[in-house]
Amino acid sequence: MASASSTGSRVSCGRDLNCVPEVADTLAVVAKLGFDFLCMPLFHPRFSREFELEPAKSRPGAQTRSDLLLCGRDWNTLIVGKLSQWIDADSEIEIERRNSEAALSQELNFSAYLGLPVLMVPLKGPRNANLARVLLNHIHTGHHTSNFWIRVPLMAADDAREDLIENEPITCIDESSSDEKTWSWWHSFRTLCDYNKRICLAIEIGADMPSDAVIDKWLGEPIKAAILPTSIFLTNKKGFPVLSKAHQRIIFRLFKLDAQFVFTGTSRHTEKDFRSYLQYLEYLNQNRPAPNAYELFAKGYEDYLQSPLQPLMDNLESQTYEVFEKDPIKYSQYQQAVYKCLLDRVPEEQKDTNVQVLMVLGAGRGPLVNASLRAARQADRKLKVYAVEKNPNAVITLENWRFEEWGDQVTVVSCDMREWAAPEKADIIVSELLGSFGDNELSPECLDGAQHFLKDDGVSIPCSYTSFLAPLSSSKLYNEVRGCRERDKDPECHFETPYVVRLHNFHQLAEPKPCFTFTHPTTDMNNNRYQCLRFSVGCNSVLHGFAGYFETTLYKDVTLSIKPDTHSPGMFSWFPILFPLKQPISISRDDDVTVRFWRCNNGKKVWYEWAVTEPSCSAIHNPAGRSYTIGL
Repeated sequence: MASASSTGSRVSCGRDLNCVPEVADTLAVVAKLGFDFLCMPLFHPRFSREFELEPAKSRPGAQTRSDLLLCGRDWNTLIVGKLSQWIDADSEIEIERRNSEAALSQELNFSAYLGLPVLMVPLKGPRNANLARVLLNHIHTGHHTSNFWIRVPLMAADDAREDLIENEPITCIDESSSDEKTWSWWHSFRTLCDYNKRICLAIEIGADMPSDAVIDKWLGEPIKAAILPTSIFLTNKKGFPVLSKAHQRIIFRLFKLDAQFVFTGTSRHTEKDFRSYLQYLEYLNQNRPAPNAYELFAKGYEDYLQSPLQPLMDNLESQTYEVFEKDPIKYSQYQQAVYKCLLDRVPEEQKDTNVQVLMVLGAGRGPLVNASLRAARQADRKLKVYAVEKNPNAVITLENWRFEEWGDQVTVVSCDMREWAAPEKADIIVSELLGSFGDNELSPECLDGAQHFLKDDGVSIPCSYTSFLAPLSSSKLYNEVRGCRERDKDPECHFETPYVVRLHNFHQLAEPKPCFTFTHPTTDMNNNRYQCLRFSVGCNSVLHGFAGYFETTLYKDVTLSIKPDTHSPGMFSWFPILFPLKQPISISRDDDVTVRFWRCNNGKKVWYEWAVTEPSCSAIHNPAGRSYTIGL
């Protein structure tokens, strides 16, 4: 049942049947057609058991088929169970509710007994509290490892556009509210289940599609499967099943989430083999847009939380430098910035006499030194370089570079830039001290400490940088953060820590807005900041945290960015940063989200504090840097 698409090979597909007379035979037929698993009811669909009233309560005989019809391995890997359709654990008729509860428990227990990997549970309306309670009780009391696919239609059946069939004018309804109806069923259900990791989503894609904004929201949810009715397929000129462009777009996005697909319904293309549906999906998989350089680099890191680097407090390892040096874009942009700066500072007639002093602050293993030397050759200008690096291990690499290639043009300085007594002032200082949130690796403090050895007309590359924030919804990331607990730390401290993460299974609720800006050189050395940002969300959703990005101007029009709409193509040195919230906050379509961010500095360390104040107040996260600080 493991998704084959995660390896980039083929799509994992299942066949959904409502009645299976012979399990082993049906499984063989389904496998021969090319399916990976079978979705089937565990009890006969028309056998509504009686648990309350006699004589039916004591009816003798087996209530369903024997588990001996398949070997254990087949039950464990090839069968997805389906809950009986008649079960309504939230019925307002008490006898029906109690009967449904008993049948629900029976089917959950039998599914666990068979060792099924997944049981599919349908949501048919907004009231599911009792269903959630029984399911959660089952999860917490058993030793089984089954997952649960909650089957939710993208649009409720009563909102389907029947006017398309009947050709009658439709009465005006609030499109957005009907679009979002089934999402609210799912959101209530997973909230009742406290975001349990074993409760996943199986979306049923109908002929009618909700708006793009609502589809974006669904794709931020933990989708494990997509159910495709054969009725949504069209027929091409050759008689084969195909999907509309709108359906294709959602399928391509589901491929990226490694979703599995389940075909339901009878063949609508009777002259073609049922395989043709599978083959069409595989054709889409083979023809999906190729991943770009950034996606290839990030493969395997999707939604994986990493603690931000602290290169000021810790000395980085060789492999860490190596990863960042492979970035094809960053250093060519730095080279371009130095090139333009040299041309501006040294006129053509002075090119043989005017030697510019360039200091690389935080030289690492030397990529910026090499970029600067290349820029000088490209501009045909003379350069004297100081490579300043506090990591004594990296200094060994720099000294080797100097001995083997650079020669006397470069002076290697083993020292913290804030403590270095420079022998002369610099025309240009070049640094790469930026983190995923711009200033979170303490570039402002470092460059302020080094500014005294920059000439009055000197240039800093970068000359400015701005952090950006955007609200996001992601139960996947919320659960990842929740799972980070450490034994000797406060149970909530992981929610007061920012994480570097390749955002993948998430929904960004609004466009990013600028947060903190720093410029160099500067006359104001106070790097504490306070910013209040207000976002209009425009849909019903739930807020789990904030994504952080940055943009920097290296020199004039030479920039670097990890903000999605201006992202430097192919650059992978930085993933976004995530600021989580301890408690998810529900948001209505008309709500604004207001967040307050602080950057604090007590002379020994720097930290961020953050709090939501609209639509409701959260606690202030990380007060006094109690959970996370960056050491100066």
